[in-house]
Amino acid sequence: MASARNLNRFWEWGRKIICVGRNYADHAKELKNAIPSEPVLFLKPPSAYVKEGSPILLPVYSTNLHHEVELGVVIGRGGTAIPQDAAMEHVAGYALCLDMTARDVQEECKSKGLPWTLAKAFNTSCPVSEFIPRDRLPDPGNVRLWLKVNDQLRQEGSTSQMIFSIPFLISYISEVITLEEGDLILTGTPRGVSSVQEHDEVQAGIEGIVSMTFRVDRL
Repeated sequence: MASARNLNRFWEWGRKIICVGRNYADHAKELKNAIPSEPVLFLKPPSAYVKEGSPILLPVYSTNLHHEVELGVVIGRGGTAIPQDAAMEHVAGYALCLDMTARDVQEECKSKGLPWTLAKAFNTSCPVSEFIPRDRLPDPGNVRLWLKVNDQLRQEGSTSQMIFSIPFLISYISEVITLEEGDLILTGTPRGVSSVQEHDEVQAGIEGIVSMTFRVDRL
């Protein structure tokens, strides 16, 4: 069992990042996607992590990089086929996360029926905040997320708008992919996604809990 100190730095040793797409109806609609009847899953590698003090890097092959602010769930106890009613016992805490997305590449992949890996899994595509212990976020199903670019509000929403709840997602994912200590689940983004450019400053927060700032740079 890893110590709490280790979980405080889950991004240094966690083995996978499991992302949920289209988990807010308004975001699905703004990208002209159908509202899903079951979760849409994709993966990011641990090399996608980036922390404050380092920049978000624009992929050289994209001209339309989008921000997506999300609540991340940090797994503290692994398991397979975890029942929904026991799911929260497997949560160590949370993190504020960004799912940086090369939207032009994603649209091209979707049109060809190809996976989204190039659009979602590149280096620095998963900025994360400090670890938030579970007791600091007693109601993760009702927290406000916000994101600003150059001090202009772009995204604001509540996790109460999620289509699939955190316990449901933990149970659903663990039926297919065994969850391990240190894994991160990104739970989806509210509406308002838009592009960022080189030299932009991206600020994001969980109201009353944590905020973080990243600069966008080019390789």
